[in-house]
Amino acid sequence: MPDTELYDDIIFLYDIGSESSVDPEILGRIAAKLQLSTISDIKRESLALHQMAVASGVPEQSIEKMSMLLKKIKEYVQTYNPKMGSPLNPDPLSSDGKCKTPVIPDDFRCPISLELMRDPVIMATGQTYKRVCIEKWLDAGHDTCPKTQQKLPSTSLTPNYALRSLIAQWCEFNGVDLPRRPSKLSKPTSACSLPERDNINALICKLSSLNVDDQRSAAGEMRLLAKRNVDNRICIAEAGAIPLLVNLLSTTDPHTQEHAVTALLNLSIYEDNKGNIISSGAVPAIIHVLRTGSMEARENAAATLFSLSVVDENKITIGLSGAIPALVSLLNEGSLRGKKDASTALFNLCIYQGNKGRAVRAGVVPTLMKLLTDPPGLMVDEALAILAILSSHHECKVVIGVLQAVPVLVKVIRNGSPRNKENAAAVLLHLCTGEQQQQHLVEAQERRVMGALLELASNGTDRGKIKAMQLLDRMTRFLEQQTQAQTQVQARLKQINPGQHCRMHDRLIPTPILCSLTLSMIGCRKMATHPS
Repeated sequence: MPDTELYDDIIFLYDIGSESSVDPEILGRIAAKLQLSTISDIKRESLALHQMAVASGVPEQSIEKMSMLLKKIKEYVQTYNPKMGSPLNPDPLSSDGKCKTPVIPDDFRCPISLELMRDPVIMATGQTYKRVCIEKWLDAGHDTCPKTQQKLPSTSLTPNYALRSLIAQWCEFNGVDLPRRPSKLSKPTSACSLPERDNINALICKLSSLNVDDQRSAAGEMRLLAKRNVDNRICIAEAGAIPLLVNLLSTTDPHTQEHAVTALLNLSIYEDNKGNIISSGAVPAIIHVLRTGSMEARENAAATLFSLSVVDENKITIGLSGAIPALVSLLNEGSLRGKKDASTALFNLCIYQGNKGRAVRAGVVPTLMKLLTDPPGLMVDEALAILAILSSHHECKVVIGVLQAVPVLVKVIRNGSPRNKENAAAVLLHLCTGEQQQQHLVEAQERRVMGALLELASNGTDRGKIKAMQLLDRMTRFLEQQTQAQTQVQARLKQINPGQHCRMHDRLIPTPILCSLTLSMIGCRKMATHPS
């Protein structure tokens, strides 16, 4: 069956540079869907690729890019086991002496960009960030800590020399180049022929025309050319099409608007074009299309925001521009494709801590809960993935609690797919560490979640096992505390009325521990409400 996610992942990898870092989750999805889970699988695929190239005369540049894609998958498979779990071997060197991609420790990553920190600095709250990321946060007018949401008594930043030294040592040991400040590299030039350039220049003139028909046809041709290959994307951008396409996003002609936003989507696949699109002031115009355009235009606007948000600093820009409420609306009322485009963009934006509160305030949690309980279940994977990254935010915990999500989460932990079980356990764990943790722990116990957690701890994904063990540990400690509280209550009742204590004792002791916990909690609540 057609797989849009797989297509997008492969196109993304095909178009990035060989030195660019890639999210392991993307490589994991591709390796799993293409069944490239072992080195022998990849060797067979590589051999078939080169045989096809010899037989059909595929351009050398395409072969190089496809070989690079296979190389990245190979590095991923060498580092991770076929179940996409933890590294098989912590040794940074493989058996042939070549360096494998090491897993960056969480403490060395910036909480905002999730990248290895070159210049870590400490805020007044004690949290450490990458300097350039936290400076952009402060320059945007924020006066809170992105990670803790605490009010900042001061915006001063102190270099974290100790952490910088540790990162340098880790990089040296693992053969990783310490991140450097971005330098202005010479841009690649397009390989478009002279006739192709002339055609693009002619289309540029039409885009500038006041004739609506000329604008519509030129935008449509730009859309197709930008979809075709990376050379066209470079050439179109060099010719100055991006500002003209951005201007057409506000047109009243729906077909022209749809062509323009889709052309920008296709242009944004090339990494260097993302910055040009952002600097052309495209984000507010794209959001306008997302709110008011045709359904296809709205879908492609959401996909464009996702593509642009791959660059971490753009997550901040897009979030501040009001994109999140419009994406939530599309997630709530769009077509299935529109919902998937919106969910992908929301997931990517909410990786950035500052956007989590915006998403919750935009009403994303009720929409996600609705998608979790819809009978077809077509958006369960996406809804749980977003909830899993949002649920660490205190506002999200409150809303999830109000919506009584625990029964739904327990059901997923019991019957869902491995990845959905993992994400449901992550959400439940966050709930059970919040302000209403006792209420959620009791409710989860009443729903008999312990057995499902034991199963997940034994047979789940690596992350799912960890979350299940943390939940089991928290629930066990909670049970012990409640047992102690029950014992103290019974002792107190014995002092007040020995006969009443005996009857209560007889009723509680023979019952199973879960019933005992429930009854004792109800008793404690009544005593707290009515001391007499």
